[in-house]
Amino acid sequence: MKKIFLSLLLGSSIVTLAQETTINDALRYSVNNLTGTARFRGMSGAFGAVGGDLSSINVNPAGSLFFNNNFASITASSFNVHNRSDYFGTRTKENHSTLDLNQIGGVMVFDDLSGKANWSKIAVALNYENSSDFDNSLYAAGTNPSNSIGNYFIDKAQGLPLEFMQLQPGETITDLYTYLGETSGLGFPAQQAMLGYQAFLFEAFDDSDPNNVDYFTNVPTGGNYFQDNYMTSNGFNGKLTANIATAYKNKLFLGLNLNAHFTDYVKVTSVYEGNNNPLYSTGLTVTDIQFDNELYTYGSGFSLNLGAIYKFTESFRAGVAYESPTWYRLNDELTQRLIVNTTDGTNNFQDIVAPNVINIYETYKIKTPSKITVSGAYIFNKRGLISIDYAMKDYSNTKFKPTGDSFYRDLNTQMNNQFDNTYELRVGGEYKIKQWSVRGGYRFEESPYKVDYAMGDLTGYSAGLGYNFGESRLDLAYANDHRNYNLAFVSSGMNDTARIRTTNNNVTLTYSINF
Repeated sequence: MKKIFLSLLLGSSIVTLAQETTINDALRYSVNNLTGTARFRGMSGAFGAVGGDLSSINVNPAGSLFFNNNFASITASSFNVHNRSDYFGTRTKENHSTLDLNQIGGVMVFDDLSGKANWSKIAVALNYENSSDFDNSLYAAGTNPSNSIGNYFIDKAQGLPLEFMQLQPGETITDLYTYLGETSGLGFPAQQAMLGYQAFLFEAFDDSDPNNVDYFTNVPTGGNYFQDNYMTSNGFNGKLTANIATAYKNKLFLGLNLNAHFTDYVKVTSVYEGNNNPLYSTGLTVTDIQFDNELYTYGSGFSLNLGAIYKFTESFRAGVAYESPTWYRLNDELTQRLIVNTTDGTNNFQDIVAPNVINIYETYKIKTPSKITVSGAYIFNKRGLISIDYAMKDYSNTKFKPTGDSFYRDLNTQMNNQFDNTYELRVGGEYKIKQWSVRGGYRFEESPYKVDYAMGDLTGYSAGLGYNFGESRLDLAYANDHRNYNLAFVSSGMNDTARIRTTNNNVTLTYSINF
């Protein structure tokens, strides 16, 4: 028999020893959105050799030297996410919009006016940006011809003795869920199995044997299953950048960033299944399933950037930049509820298994891949420019830590086998007409996967306008990008996925001032 469960922490909270982390959690922090000022976004982020914009220092920290004066900017953005889903031929769509203050920063420029020093200029900048916006809403629905969501729970139960799913005298669902989460060798999979058993999704062939490991499903087979998945998320991944840069003979420009990262992410999912399949002749038959989860992830990280830009002529310059991995320390909290409707052919029953427990998992670490960017920019007649950035990023170098943990070691092996060395291309242009500036850009980002069906390539376009008032400037940009990917309703027991096409439409407004 199992031991008495450990003491609860924080009322209904527990500390558990294992969790259901997946490679998608690593991608959430490894794949960044294109954010920043309106000028930066209007040119699709192609600023590696251009500089002179506070968001440009995130690409190449030497870019802060191309400010002629002390400068500050603040940016607000309207984010609109449009998700289209295709699940077994049923198409659905969902929109989500938010308004956010996503950038604020300033730079101070120190020039040697004597003209005698070789190191003639220093720039110091501080900038904050939301490097990723997690606000989203998604709905996928369709009729699955063969697989039930109930497979997820019975899959977790395979090989688990019945005693870990049955309530002992005087024990509650909360008590048992807590015990399983705190016990080494059981943890999250055993919690999922217990939820399914207590909701009568499946039963044991021998309920009297606590060591029984054989189970049968109460979900009827031989028919269709209507399934839907509603997901909402909110949060951000913020980055505070401290920048310093210096120029040598106004030809070579060198820069360094130290970055502090902050993340806060909440995802709520509700997966539903209903069926009208023939009832079992004896016992219970499952007619409806609803599985609710709320995941809260928070933490912090650190990274750095190094960059250099060389001015070959007054018209042409080139740059190279290195972005280190970001080393994150993350914490997950999870709450769950399972609702199952059953019938015996005469009476209908509903079982709500709600442990009212917050799973507080052990802190873990993610190391994202580093990135190298090479850039070139041509400025013609001080009236316009064209810029190209080419970046390389090897997602197979993404790592969970501690690497000595067998669970994280398996995830790292999976990422090494599935992820690839990728490239990103950004092209942007700007043309000035008196006080006005007109901008446009193109962006292509390769899929992180070797086989891109799991997540496709990203393609984006942008356009923008700016007006210079003299000592201040107002810039407006519109950016559009889209990417396809697969969405699983549950993490195991059922491999069927919905095909999602996500389109982002963003409008950005920046006010900048010389001081």
